[in-house]
Amino acid sequence: MEFDATDGYLSDDSSFYGDADDRARLEAEAATFDPAPYWSHHPHLLPVIAAANRAKLEAASSPTPPKPLYNPYEGSICGRQLNESVEDFLKRLPPLTTPSSSVYPWIFIANPHAKSRPTDRDQAGFMKAAENLLQTFNEDKDGIERSMAGKQKGTITRKLTPLRKALENDLLALAKDKRFTSGKWMLFPLPEHVNRHWAIVAEATVNRELGIAAKVAPDEGKGDRVARIICVYTKDFSDMDDVKRVLERLIELGLVKKNQSTAAEGIYYKADAFTELGINSGNEWGLKASLYASRDVLGDGKK
Repeated sequence: MEFDATDGYLSDDSSFYGDADDRARLEAEAATFDPAPYWSHHPHLLPVIAAANRAKLEAASSPTPPKPLYNPYEGSICGRQLNESVEDFLKRLPPLTTPSSSVYPWIFIANPHAKSRPTDRDQAGFMKAAENLLQTFNEDKDGIERSMAGKQKGTITRKLTPLRKALENDLLALAKDKRFTSGKWMLFPLPEHVNRHWAIVAEATVNRELGIAAKVAPDEGKGDRVARIICVYTKDFSDMDDVKRVLERLIELGLVKKNQSTAAEGIYYKADAFTELGINSGNEWGLKASLYASRDVLGDGKK
């Protein structure tokens, strides 16, 4: 069948693919063709190199999509909201005059650029295992005190010191294993200074100058001479570079003295794991409530 201008196609009988000899030759060449040499040289061809470079330049110039902002207090009335300016937040919840209640146990603010807290943090698992460690220590302590009845208190204390140190190390290792690693530097401004200090901390937290979050105690009605507490959180108590960085920034912001000649002029860092266990000053296990003193971290005091 010949080409028909009205139908617009070529028939299978046409000579479009050549005669029988042409087709046989082309099929033989196709059967023996090896594309490997071409592809081995392909990456080194100038047009290919130029195209790859153009693609890299286009990718580099493309705007990076913004990371989603983080706020664990979103929707909570006692926390700063993402659509709320820091100034409006401070006006809404001034710690000096905001009364403490079940609605306002604390006033919170988060670093919106921080990574979200790990979803695999096993706080419940930590608490259960830690309580077992504390119970075992109490049993060992009671046994030592019974066996050393009548001995001087200092002698018994020296016997218990290695056990206490082992307990502290075991608790911190457990916190790391359960990914319960957050902790905080603690500031204690008097009420007359709390609004100003909190405003500095809040601004610096949102601006990524401090840690992952911060909180301040509202007014508990205890008077003008009882200090309030401000907690400045870091992600991991074992990350000493970050712990020290936050402390140094607090000094630069004028919230902590740079030269601390006495421990009273410094501040302290406490692991959240110890807070949850109720390890406070004078606790029944004789453990230090805080992990670090600012003087030690700065090198101004003896560790």
